[in-house]
Amino acid sequence: MPAFLDLGFAKVDVDRLGRRGFPEAALAEGKTPEDLTQILQALVEKNGVALATRAGSQHFEKVLQMLPDARFESIGRCIVIERTPLPRLSGKVAVVSAGTTDRPVVEEARVTLELFGNRVEIIQDVGVAGIHRALAARDRIESCSVAIIVAGMDGALPSVIAGLVSTPVIAVPTSVGYGASFGGVAALLCMLNSCASGVTVVNIDNGFGAAYAASLINRGIAASISGS
Repeated sequence: MPAFLDLGFAKVDVDRLGRRGFPEAALAEGKTPEDLTQILQALVEKNGVALATRAGSQHFEKVLQMLPDARFESIGRCIVIERTPLPRLSGKVAVVSAGTTDRPVVEEARVTLELFGNRVEIIQDVGVAGIHRALAARDRIESCSVAIIVAGMDGALPSVIAGLVSTPVIAVPTSVGYGASFGGVAALLCMLNSCASGVTVVNIDNGFGAAYAASLINRGIAASISGS
């Protein structure tokens, strides 16, 4: 049976790295700083790395007391500990944003991707309101193994990119936009109804989920190349 560590208030899946290739991450939101610290300590002692998403400064202050090698990625709201880096992957993942207000989600994806051993190509502010910007980035996206496309408002950018490149596209709707965007629901529905074939969609603002999926794809591609 897969192993987990019972902390009383949480059962930490310390075996996920061996089982899936990438470790469990802790969602800091809703957790006390003390509880989060214990979870991260368990993860880093077992896996050599640990990640908390949706973290605040109060979380980080407590974590830093017990884990002085932790760092806080404030824009992406992530706490990262990297004592034994995970294997580096040969492929590259593009993270493409429609606008600069999507940056917190972009940063959550970037931090996760880099911790998981990916090289990352960041392409920012290429939304469909100025489609020439996305067209100019086409070759950079095509050169990557996977592309994460982050967009709020109308959420149209993943469809545009998926129609231009052969790279697998993971779409991330963000909660950016005015009232009728319904906190990202409009972008989510647009992406789910994409007319471009093969677009995969994660939940609203879920940069971590997109990065985890992209890492699995990138690792699978690298494994198939090395085995051929």
